[in-house]
Amino acid sequence: MDTPDCLALQRPEDVLIARLSQELSGYLDQAQVDDCVRAYQFGALAHAGQFRKSGEAYICHPLSVAIILAGMHMDARGIMAAILHDVIEDCQVSKQEVATQFGVEVAELVDGVTKLTKIASRSQAETQAENVRKMFLAMGKDLRVILVKLADRLHNMQTLGVMPPEKKRRIARETLDIYAPIANRLGMNHIRHQLETLGFEAMYPYRYAVISNALKKARGNRRKVIDTIESSIKNRLEQANLPCNVLGREKNIYSIYQKMYLKKLSLAAVFDLYAFRIFCDTVDSCYRVLGIVHNLYKPIPGRFKDYIALPKANGYQSLHTLLIGPYGQPIEIQIRTHEMHHMSESGIAAHWLYKSDNGKAEKIQASANEWLRELLEIQKSAGDSLEFIDNLKVDLFPQEVFVFTPKGKIIKIARNATIVDFAYAVHTDIGNSCISAMIDKQLVPLQTKLENGVTVEVITAPWARPNPLWLNYVTTVKARSSIRNFLKNFKQQEAINLGRRLLEKELHTMRLQLDTIEDSRLQGLLASTKSRSLDALLEDIGLGNKMPFLIAKRLEQDDVSANVRLNDTENDKQQKNPLVIKGTEGMVITLAKCCRPIPGDAIIGFFNPGKGIVVHHHACRNRTILRKKHTNWLDVEWSTDVVGDFPAELRLEILNQRGALATIASTISEFDSNIENVTVVDQDVHVCIDLITLTVKDRVHLAKIIRRLKELTIVLKITRVKA
Repeated sequence: MDTPDCLALQRPEDVLIARLSQELSGYLDQAQVDDCVRAYQFGALAHAGQFRKSGEAYICHPLSVAIILAGMHMDARGIMAAILHDVIEDCQVSKQEVATQFGVEVAELVDGVTKLTKIASRSQAETQAENVRKMFLAMGKDLRVILVKLADRLHNMQTLGVMPPEKKRRIARETLDIYAPIANRLGMNHIRHQLETLGFEAMYPYRYAVISNALKKARGNRRKVIDTIESSIKNRLEQANLPCNVLGREKNIYSIYQKMYLKKLSLAAVFDLYAFRIFCDTVDSCYRVLGIVHNLYKPIPGRFKDYIALPKANGYQSLHTLLIGPYGQPIEIQIRTHEMHHMSESGIAAHWLYKSDNGKAEKIQASANEWLRELLEIQKSAGDSLEFIDNLKVDLFPQEVFVFTPKGKIIKIARNATIVDFAYAVHTDIGNSCISAMIDKQLVPLQTKLENGVTVEVITAPWARPNPLWLNYVTTVKARSSIRNFLKNFKQQEAINLGRRLLEKELHTMRLQLDTIEDSRLQGLLASTKSRSLDALLEDIGLGNKMPFLIAKRLEQDDVSANVRLNDTENDKQQKNPLVIKGTEGMVITLAKCCRPIPGDAIIGFFNPGKGIVVHHHACRNRTILRKKHTNWLDVEWSTDVVGDFPAELRLEILNQRGALATIASTISEFDSNIENVTVVDQDVHVCIDLITLTVKDRVHLAKIIRRLKELTIVLKITRVKA
């Protein structure tokens, strides 16, 4: 056996492989250890001649990553993947070669960790986002990918000192933003704390030094206080015959900084908090210990959390309580079983650390898999990798509340989540069709934020669909991505439907029907307009990118390539067959905000490329400007069965006296109308001029409201704003 003196003469990589082999021998059989050594030999040959910035051979890095994973009792294939995790990216080694030498499973793991080196990205941020996105896709197949990546990141952070300052800060920011929260989400607190501390030191070296030095100075006095409280708790537990371990603990530097930063506390105020953990043998003992410490020191109301009955999303379980100590200082106490503590430190790594006979490890594994499945659904609907990474960041910082369905099922959801978030958490279809909700049998608006312990009943309707305004207040990733995905597809379908109506309207004036036109002529039309399909052409028409009259004219002529311009005679023909609208067509037909047309008004529309048709009042001042600038306008008219609420704007001159606006609002509400906005335009001692936006059913409804307002003595003049 090598002596320490012999080891000192050996190369660093020889020392590391010896250490790794010793670690692996503790839980793997010899054949598996030999496979890992063979992977080392392959990796050492592939990385031959490569060195890290520190000057050591590059193979030392993957060996160090493998040693970190061996401490988690990672299986042999996971260790082999860790040793080989850079050979595809940095060496002339293909995925197929790795698969031939070590099996498909190892090759897939290595490929999952490998960065995308050939992305044609516009920025460093986009490259990193695409790398993380790919890693999550690989995680969906095998969770060991993220364990290898976290160990890789941990060793990189441990050896960050040789990097230039700017690169050091960029890597530290990415670690604090993405990798530490991922470790937290997967319940791996031991890894998370190390990543946070190292990331904080690299990101803010001066702040780290100040807090670190203050901790060292205060440690002596704090130790005396901690020992006093610790012995008091131990004595009381011994009197109750409860065998428990009590441990006074020091918060890590990053959590101290976070508490100072978020709660605007001084360093002294954070040091005033003393923290203890009590480890019990059974869950029953945890609750008994809680009662004992509450009798020993006075609890602070509202600061108790039961994460045993309601575990966190990452599987974390513990009882948390805050007490007033013997010196008047707050004491934070966490009570958990030994098993819960192991789970809180290891998270999904417990699946390997304690083998599959541990039910709790299986639950954490299942929870992680469920989270990954949701993320993979989200990434399918994400517009690009940067949108996915933004969604991921939101999802990595959940502070949960627990609410109940009417049947008593507990739903975990992020703090500050609304009823819309809850509806999507239950099921996407429920979110898409929700119209209102009841909390504890009281009707509430959809933007209501949820609180712990409430019972939520979502009311749905088959005709309902997501509202773009929901994006202003939803907080969960699933709700936001589901709404965006629906609206994206909905707008496309609405544009296709509108495009078909517009084209059929033009064809009707030419005595043609779209359904009866020969396929060969349609194909020729698609080729000449460079459209992928008929739906794509109809979508372009609906969005205003192509004129329906010109498309219809091409179909009418034998020569589909003819380019016909719209003239006054054709305008007259177009006006004889106006487009009928109901005002509920969605996002491809919008009502102009300058004149706010309502049912009953004479209206006109014009194509706004990319957005569809914008409808204006016929008397709108902008109409003249638009007709000069745009030739792509058309006549439209309201349907006879139009339904809904439409905004209209009134200009009121009223006496400037107390309660005048309240009287106006009360009068308007009597007619089943809602005030959306009030703007004070001008005001003096006697008269006030207000612009009021209210919702009405149609022109008749608005006339009734105006007639009633004119009867009020406080109203001097009232006019409808049409431009």
